[in-house]
Amino acid sequence: MLGTHLRRLREDAGISRTDAGWAIRGSESKISRLELGRVGFKVRDVEDLLALYKLEDEVERDRLLQLAREANNPGWWQRYDDLTPNWFHSYLGLEMAADLIRTFELQFIPGLLQTPEYARAVVALGRLDEPMPREEQDRLVSLRMRRQEVLTRQRPARLWAVIDEAVLRRPIGGKTVLRNQLEYLIEQSRRHNVTLQIIPFGKGGYTATGGAFTLLRFNDADLNDIVYIEHLTSAVYLDKREDLDAYVVTMDALSISASQPRDTERLIRAVIDEL
Repeated sequence: MLGTHLRRLREDAGISRTDAGWAIRGSESKISRLELGRVGFKVRDVEDLLALYKLEDEVERDRLLQLAREANNPGWWQRYDDLTPNWFHSYLGLEMAADLIRTFELQFIPGLLQTPEYARAVVALGRLDEPMPREEQDRLVSLRMRRQEVLTRQRPARLWAVIDEAVLRRPIGGKTVLRNQLEYLIEQSRRHNVTLQIIPFGKGGYTATGGAFTLLRFNDADLNDIVYIEHLTSAVYLDKREDLDAYVVTMDALSISASQPRDTERLIRAVIDEL
């Protein structure tokens, strides 16, 4: 949010990133990272930039400086930084700030809807070279369970998930774990802030066959939507309007291809009966 404000003020003032970087004893790339919210903020730097941009509104100035102070406060998820890759750290903060989370999954139950046992089985798949120590598994499962509080907090986020039927049938952790997971999925699908749709095998092909992705929307007009796409060793964060539009259209098309939310429990129950 702060980075977006600073970019807007700089552009309105007609000042280049290079000149802005010079004003805070930095570089053009530092200004770019600040405006994208990818580095920490020094209050002194923000004060100097606001002076350079000639922001005269004292109330707005104080608000932005307070944002700079708050931006450096560690979130609860940072205690897990030693276990999660650097490219995932930003997503955790964005997820907690989101008002609407729309996600498409081809392989796993969405993380925000996983049981501890299913989450542990997924976590165990992440280490290819050697078994993950039990303590690390415990902490990563704890992180995933803590993330789910975004759906139960005082102002809960809304989750709209579309998943392929294959997700329901893949026995991650074994049949017992999967059965319990599917029962839990039914329970969660009844929540007022959770919409769950399934694309059945009988639907044939559909768009977005390239892979899973998540679209995050925020309740603040100063924050652009974000598309998050995770790869094996990295992740991509998209916020350009043309990219966002393409993924919104794709997610809408997936929702149309999927069964209606009212049919979700029936479809999951049919899979449970076959286990």
